Amino acid sequence: MAWRVLVSKIPESKTLTPTFPSLIPNPKPNLSIFSSPFSTSFLITKTPKKYRKKRSKPDSPRTKPVQPEPTRIPHLESILQRDSYFRFLTRSKSFLSTQPNHVLRLDDAGKLNRELGFPRGRKVSRFLQRHPTIFATYRHADNKMWVGFTEFMEELLLEEKEIMNEMESDRVNKVRKLLMMSKDKRIPLSKIHHCRLLFGVPDDFRDRVAKYPEFFRIVMEDDGKRILELVKWDPLLAVSAIEREFLVDEDRVKKMFKFPVKYGKDLGLEYDEMKKLNLLNTLPMVSLYSDGWRFDLWSLEAEKYRVGVVHEFLSLTLEKRASIHHIVEFKEEFSLTRQTYQMLKKQPQTFYLAGTEMNWDVFLKDAYDEDGVLIAKDPQVVFNDRLRTYAQMQEGELGYGDDTT
Repeated sequence: MAWRVLVSKIPESKTLTPTFPSLIPNPKPNLSIFSSPFSTSFLITKTPKKYRKKRSKPDSPRTKPVQPEPTRIPHLESILQRDSYFRFLTRSKSFLSTQPNHVLRLDDAGKLNRELGFPRGRKVSRFLQRHPTIFATYRHADNKMWVGFTEFMEELLLEEKEIMNEMESDRVNKVRKLLMMSKDKRIPLSKIHHCRLLFGVPDDFRDRVAKYPEFFRIVMEDDGKRILELVKWDPLLAVSAIEREFLVDEDRVKKMFKFPVKYGKDLGLEYDEMKKLNLLNTLPMVSLYSDGWRFDLWSLEAEKYRVGVVHEFLSLTLEKRASIHHIVEFKEEFSLTRQTYQMLKKQPQTFYLAGTEMNWDVFLKDAYDEDGVLIAKDPQVVFNDRLRTYAQMQEGELGYGDDTT
């Protein structure tokens, strides 16, 4: 019946002549004669859901910048872009350094996108080619392609190991201070290892702690998790960066924080009494190396304590900054809340939040100059800067005979 309807719509003056591609060059079939009232949408191939790209909404926390344009500090924002570009270098260096002979089969490397820091579905070889002075590929006796470090990079790793050894005492004190700040004076070793690059802690720190039984004790829990506990409290270490700065410049430190407190304009107070009252809405007066976690969760004292803890945490890092992922890692140990983002946003005098609302970094503003350069650089930071410089060079640009110290 459908065929009869289709034929009846053809004008009588036109006749259907069969056409064959082999007889007519570049045939252009008249598709209008094949129109029918029946839908052919089922012939359209749709992209499976798992292969579709997720499009974030304009106001999505995933893409919405933390800072609006007028308050943005480009130099600090550019540091996040730098980290993104060198993510492959940082993660691959860390992962390859733990492998036997510092080598890995190229086929295996292509499956380790998360460990090596390159997007899933991309070819790892493309990222290796970005840094020819750092990574090298070669064919092994098994006729398989392998990836490893160049001779120049192996020399740099030995230099970095010397820095780690020289700074070991400083790193031990950093971990001791973290333990002293924590709620129960204990932190899982896995958390410290996960954030080791943040503090300059060596990869083998879990083995090095055995050298310091007077400071640390490792406890094995029932689930097999190893916990690092503080053995001895040191009052000399229980001094925060805020307290040290307060002794040098009291007025400047008082302007670092603001905790709005509502009170009447005319309270009839003397000057000294008003000065004490104003201290409530300035610097955190709660000791960071105390049991501040015992305060009522939403009290002013508890908020001051948490702000101070974050400030001290950042002061212990190499670059005086940390990402949301680093901070969340120690959420339980430092009694932080889910409102940490809003809490830090209220302190723009001291903290600068960069990135997006879902993936942000927090900086100590006073630790950077106007050009976004870290004022006091740890030897490990100096080494990392040099490594990034070498990583951008081509093989011909690098003079192996030059002084690299």
